Amino acid sequence: MNPRPEVARALARHGIALTPGDTVETVRERLNDLYVDAVRAIRERQRAGEIAKADYAGHVERLRDEYSLLALPLELWEER
Repeated sequence: MNPRPEVARALARHGIALTPGDTVETVRERLNDLYVDAVRAIRERQRAGEIAKADYAGHVERLRDEYSLLALPLELWEER
């Protein structure tokens, strides 16, 4: 995979280091797994009373913004 610089920076912010065998699909899957884990953690914090129910959506929205790379079509992740 030969990521665009902004994609490489976004992946690095999430602790994803690319390896020679990575494809854009496998990297997106790893990023999505991190996102799902983060959503689950927020849900658990809400259930535990750390996050008010009224504030839950805002937390999830901020998380979605943090993982905005997932909304980018895969064909735009790589330099051609």
